[in-house]
Amino acid sequence: MRIYLDNCCFNRPFDDQSQIRVRLEAEAKLKIQEKIRSGHFQLAWSYILDYENNRNPYQERRSQIRNWKQYAASDIQESPELLEVANLLNPKRIQKIDCLHIACAILSKCEYFLTTDDGILKCGKEIDSIKIDDPIGFIKEILS
Repeated sequence: MRIYLDNCCFNRPFDDQSQIRVRLEAEAKLKIQEKIRSGHFQLAWSYILDYENNRNPYQERRSQIRNWKQYAASDIQESPELLEVANLLNPKRIQKIDCLHIACAILSKCEYFLTTDDGILKCGKEIDSIKIDDPIGFIKEILS
């Protein structure tokens, strides 16, 4: 199974862990990473993940997230097709950068797009051909 984790998801373990939701999402994300390393899941990567990660002001976080690229089964680059798919997602009231992430996941043929972004999660459980979930929901559905 191929999955895409957006930048919010990759950054979750670095967020304030005093909130129970954040702590649970971080733990679920770490379990997913463990399954990626073991080959249970395939990770999709994209140029937009690189772009957002490079804008992170914290060097250690940038470095740790960048290291996940080595586990990627695919690395999607910008293309006219990708921009077309992203533009089709825009009417769903998703931020433009998030449309690019989702388009990358779609073109990578991912089954799941994982995020902790409430704006994306409010758009529904499925967009186009991809299931949208947070790390906790994904763990409950797939690894239970």
